[in-house]
Amino acid sequence: MTLHRMIRFGLVGVVNTGTYYLLYLLFNMFLPYLAAHVCAFLLAMVGSYFLNCFFTFRTRPTLKKFLLFPLSNATNFAVTSIGLYVLVGVFHVNHVIAPLLAAAVAIPITFVIAKLVLVGPEREAAPPATSSQPSR
Repeated sequence: MTLHRMIRFGLVGVVNTGTYYLLYLLFNMFLPYLAAHVCAFLLAMVGSYFLNCFFTFRTRPTLKKFLLFPLSNATNFAVTSIGLYVLVGVFHVNHVIAPLLAAAVAIPITFVIAKLVLVGPEREAAPPATSSQPSR
């Protein structure tokens, strides 16, 4: 089950990254690269929430989960933002390619956090209860 979720999460991640990247390129036409990153990230996150609810974790979207979902992306946002800054500002990686590299580092972390927010911690199935009463 978890492997299937990870694969679905990866597919959603590809769609989300493509959405983010296209929005980033669009916004970067009239905004500085970090501002374009923030705008594209926020819009792509809304789409990611619904795709992860319906496709990845097969859970019903709720207002509470929607409001908590950005917390699941806080680490992703921090990693991609710092990564983008370091790649462009320090290592002089092209600002068109740098967001893709930064996103690749953040994906596994985001899966764990999104799973906790959208479905909660999964527990192993408890063994069947045994009765202390003798059978008759």
